[in-house]
Amino acid sequence: MSARNPIRERFAEIARSTGFAPKDLEQIIAAYEVKFGLNKPLLQQYVEYMGGVLRGDLGPSLTRFPKTVLELIFSALPWTIVLLMLTTLLSFALGNLLGALASWPRSPRFVKGLMAPLMMLQAVPAYLLGLLLIFFIAFRLKLLPMGGAYSQGVTPSLTLEFILDAARHQILPAISLILASLGFWALGMRGMGITIQGEDYVNFAEHKGLHPRTIFTQYYVRNALLPQVTGLALAFGSVIVSGVLVEQLYGLPGLGGLLGDAILKNDYFVIYGITLFVILSIAILMFLVDLIYPLLDPRIRYESR
Repeated sequence: MSARNPIRERFAEIARSTGFAPKDLEQIIAAYEVKFGLNKPLLQQYVEYMGGVLRGDLGPSLTRFPKTVLELIFSALPWTIVLLMLTTLLSFALGNLLGALASWPRSPRFVKGLMAPLMMLQAVPAYLLGLLLIFFIAFRLKLLPMGGAYSQGVTPSLTLEFILDAARHQILPAISLILASLGFWALGMRGMGITIQGEDYVNFAEHKGLHPRTIFTQYYVRNALLPQVTGLALAFGSVIVSGVLVEQLYGLPGLGGLLGDAILKNDYFVIYGITLFVILSIAILMFLVDLIYPLLDPRIRYESR
């Protein structure tokens, strides 16, 4: 079974969609194969590619040549950081707060009743929530834009006008991602909160006569939050998967949209580059979580001395 040729597949896709089929197609394909190194043995391609990765060179893009993969990643990264990381942190904070309040015995009844709708939202993918938000809020009510990173005719710049316009376009995608992951964090925190209700340190704090707010924040939430922090680092990897469809749905130029476009166009270098970037990002985040753990759990700090 022969290996797939991304250059040939790309030109075949162009011919199917536009009818463009040059007479010297084979010569063009051969020239691109030499340019991208696809005419070399597969093992040699792999060795050269891994050598380039170690040097920080992920190769050129097949569909956006002569731009390199790193250039495309760095151009899309600010949009992903602003949208995906911000929504992940917001859903993490809000979801854990709701979950902790739902499991706290002294919480109002209406807070505990929020678990049912949150469980329903957890089962709905982010892109379906995005479609509903686009239909009701953007199309029917016309309160927010239906898509795009910024309005037509607006030049990207570090001005207040552009920042406000871009932020207005990010509201619906942000709500889609937050609602889709809010239930996951709330249910996880609720389960952890229930398991520590009868712990000795919680009972001891209550018998000492500490204020309920102090018990809730310093003894209850702080201990129940530890497993959730570990899941936060892993969530940044899975949020890219949701971001692919959400950014494609709203037409946003982030890593998710770039990955979705690369998958549709068989741009393997971009696919490999984004995948490697996400893996390294998760590894770095896991390392940072290990550094944050002693700040959340004093027992780790004391045992290391």
